[in-house]
Amino acid sequence: MRINERRSLWRRMRPYVTVFDPPLMTVLVVLLTTSLITLYSASIGIPGKIEDHLRNIAMSFCVMWVVANISPQNMMRIAVPAYVVTVLLLVAVALVGTIKLGARRWLHIGVIDIQPSEFAKLAVPLMLAWYFQHQQGQLRWHTYAIGAVLLLLPVFLVARQPDLGTSLLVVAAGFTVIYLAGLPWKAILGLAVAGAASMPVAWSMLHDYQRERVMTLIDPTADPLGKGFHIIQSIIAIGSGGLTGKGWTRGTQAHLEFVPERTTDFIFAVYSEEFGLAGNVFLMLLYLLLIGRGLMITANAPNFFTRLLAGATTMIFFTYAFVNMGMVSGILPVVGVPLPFMSYGGTAALTLGVASGILMSIQRNRKLVQT
Repeated sequence: MRINERRSLWRRMRPYVTVFDPPLMTVLVVLLTTSLITLYSASIGIPGKIEDHLRNIAMSFCVMWVVANISPQNMMRIAVPAYVVTVLLLVAVALVGTIKLGARRWLHIGVIDIQPSEFAKLAVPLMLAWYFQHQQGQLRWHTYAIGAVLLLLPVFLVARQPDLGTSLLVVAAGFTVIYLAGLPWKAILGLAVAGAASMPVAWSMLHDYQRERVMTLIDPTADPLGKGFHIIQSIIAIGSGGLTGKGWTRGTQAHLEFVPERTTDFIFAVYSEEFGLAGNVFLMLLYLLLIGRGLMITANAPNFFTRLLAGATTMIFFTYAFVNMGMVSGILPVVGVPLPFMSYGGTAALTLGVASGILMSIQRNRKLVQT
């Protein structure tokens, strides 16, 4: 009797336990293991980092499990409230936000500070996917115009904090939804031409430090001991790794504290120095597998809403990895974007956990959602 009761309990609990997509979960576990190995080396002399990182990973998995158990139908129900709350929080930041390091990005609630711009990374594509799902079959130019407004409102609020890195991530995820919804190529080409023509205006609207970052990207040697110091040292660390790297915990640039933010935004420089080109190829392969799995889930999504949401979520992974590796390698300006599932940080870990949970929910419910 007890055996039958246990089997009955397992049958009831199984749908909630076996929610993790095996291919996606395998890639994430390997990435997080690589992250722990790299962070151990990068945080030598900085007590508590590994313990905090393990806590962040545990929280990320808990959030991932919760989100994976939320059906796409329920995600549609919370899309509008999530978007409205996110916009209101961003407005609150603009009015009464906490200023840290010259930027007004945080909102003090009770005993904690939250960063609402992180919510926008997922709330905006969720809202856009909901909107285009309800407009399916009657897409006109004004439909895309309204979608653009829904995207640009939070992007404007995030960019004025200022937080260029997060605003780029929100734009990438949101524009992916608009593109997958059927935005014509003529419109995309027109936007590209308009964007190129508006570059002088955009340049004049940048903050001084943002213009300095662009100029530093063009010629970091113009101020090698000042603004260009960090990127020069990062490039040296990557180049000094050679083919196979200097070996784990043997990276001199990181351990002699030449590499800035070596546990967060610039952890790729630490990894490259210690594991070399071979390690970089392995890491990029992991990201390709992660993005490839996301694209497969997108292609197999059961309806318009889930396809748009899965595509945008996959674009978040791609943008995180591309922008971080690009800025650390000196081919993009430094914008403060962490390397997904590698960098130390609690907020980013939770955001990525939610994103992974969304993909797992869509994959799990692909046969249950009505098209």
